[in-house]
Amino acid sequence: MAAEFPELNIVQRSSYEGVEEYLRDSEVIFTLSLRPEQFALCQKLRWIHSPTAAVHQFQFPQLIESDVVLTNSTEVHGPVVAEHVIALIFALAKKIPQAAILQQKHVWGQEPMWIQRPHMREVAGATLGLIGVGSIGRRVAQMASALGMRVIAVREHVEKGSPEGVEKVFAASQIDDLVRQSDYVVLAAPLIAATEKLINAERLAVMKPEACLINVGRGPLVDESALLDALRARRIGGAALDVFDREPLPSDSPLWGLDNLLITPHTAGLTEKLWDRQYEHFSANLRRYFSHVPLQYVVDKRRGY
Repeated sequence: MAAEFPELNIVQRSSYEGVEEYLRDSEVIFTLSLRPEQFALCQKLRWIHSPTAAVHQFQFPQLIESDVVLTNSTEVHGPVVAEHVIALIFALAKKIPQAAILQQKHVWGQEPMWIQRPHMREVAGATLGLIGVGSIGRRVAQMASALGMRVIAVREHVEKGSPEGVEKVFAASQIDDLVRQSDYVVLAAPLIAATEKLINAERLAVMKPEACLINVGRGPLVDESALLDALRARRIGGAALDVFDREPLPSDSPLWGLDNLLITPHTAGLTEKLWDRQYEHFSANLRRYFSHVPLQYVVDKRRGY
């Protein structure tokens, strides 16, 4: 990057320790997070770029009220996180985790895998309820509809119509209607005040008894205690979580012991091309910055996405 942008004075830090001395003169910051007291030191800052899609970690009043532009990497992660969602749907539908466990035990598990509910199912014809139609959600809809799934979605602005692959759009006030119809409920919404614990005990009770919940958004979108109770009681068919309230997930978390929960350790966006994609994404915006052209992927700081 230094060769491409010789006017840049690049300071790279592998930890937050001692970073304060560099913040005062920084005009552009590429960072996962920034605390209010660190932001207060920034005297020349004009632009913050986050290598994540979620930006709730930047939602403090001083930054929101400032003129500093915030951009994110939603277009970097959207396509590959959508692939992960599809992989989780197939894993749940075909009971791949159970087969892997039986393989380790040298058990031919055809009968127990078939008898235990929910039964293995066909993905084509199933209904996918999508909560969030940003970069991830739009790509999930395209992939799922191509597999023959019926895709329905909740979006904030119903007047914007149905994204590609979405059969029907519900308003946020109709989320329970979407959940009732869905065989797979996929969370790909941003974490804001209105979406915290969006999936709670009441909403889990609305789900079909064989439906599955998939969360690739942020952990606090789900009330983990309520989900734990629902899975233990087998009130829903199962769940797959890539994100959690606390990360890493504590080793003593009761979630680890559930046989109807598939856990992936926040790896949905990780691929061998991740940093190549990040470089292309950020450097394209950096060219715009130096050319005094409006930046792409700008976050509405007040909305949080």
